[in-house]
Amino acid sequence: MAEGGDVLLVGIDEAGYGPVLGPLVVSAVALRAPADRAEECLWKALRKSVSASPQSRRGRLGITDSKKLYQRAEGLAALERAALAALHLADHSPTDLAGLLRAAAGTEMAAQFAAYPWYRDANPALPLAADAGAIRVAAATLRRDAAANDRFPAGVWVEPLPEGHFNRLVDQTRNKAVVSLGLVLRLIQRASDAHPGLPLHVFVDRQGGRAHYRAALMRAFEGCAMQVVEEGDEISRYRMRTPSGEWRIGFFTQGESRHLLVAWASIVSKYLRELFMHCFNEYWRGQEPSLIPTAGYHTDGHRFLRDAEPCIARLGIDRAMLVRSR
Repeated sequence: MAEGGDVLLVGIDEAGYGPVLGPLVVSAVALRAPADRAEECLWKALRKSVSASPQSRRGRLGITDSKKLYQRAEGLAALERAALAALHLADHSPTDLAGLLRAAAGTEMAAQFAAYPWYRDANPALPLAADAGAIRVAAATLRRDAAANDRFPAGVWVEPLPEGHFNRLVDQTRNKAVVSLGLVLRLIQRASDAHPGLPLHVFVDRQGGRAHYRAALMRAFEGCAMQVVEEGDEISRYRMRTPSGEWRIGFFTQGESRHLLVAWASIVSKYLRELFMHCFNEYWRGQEPSLIPTAGYHTDGHRFLRDAEPCIARLGIDRAMLVRSR
């Protein structure tokens, strides 16, 4: 189908909003679809190749909330398989972390991580845990199923924000929710730039308790006409008339359960954050082998900082580059 009758479906979600260590990552996953089928449930439309269950069944790819798909005790394989399949569909087949960042974040964003000793020289080969052949098969199966249902892969974009950069933006805005929303807005613009002239239907997991997004959208996309469709406890939706056409943007509570693309974006974000935490822990274990790895969340993150304090002092690490301020 020609793009003139299509819309771009974009799901956006984050990982790492609350930790004290490691980056915040916000990601977008997009498909092109016929405009008259834009509201159909993708789990149903692609049921031959994807499953909303964390357990892959009959070769289908598990796409669900990343917190359900990934349990640390069970390993990274299921999360990695789904995340890298998304990148394969977007014609990216990264063989290492650097390649993933170049493809999905861009060289400028990737360059931020060079300022951090725990990321600077780290470049793990991918996949870490999943079978590379299984990833290719899952992506090929999904591509065929999507094409048979007039859905076509359209892109994967990521906005990873390392600790020190996060702290500087929080200092400027005094609000980490504003920082996270800023990355969401960047992803909307990147999706539109990649497909100029194509109307957008954007689905975003709600940003904390925020229900009102009109002002932020108007500031980010100046000169665009705005209509507030609804603003409520669970859903906030907007229509915007832009030079690229109409944008429909919705923010949803439990977005990963409502929209497949939001769930897939949560998977990509969680996977990339886990890769960064893998690099983080490898670096610190190299400095002090007795250090127990951390996922970076509040209680265990502070445990790690206490354990690592002699090493941090010996290395002269700037805590503003290591510890998230909020």
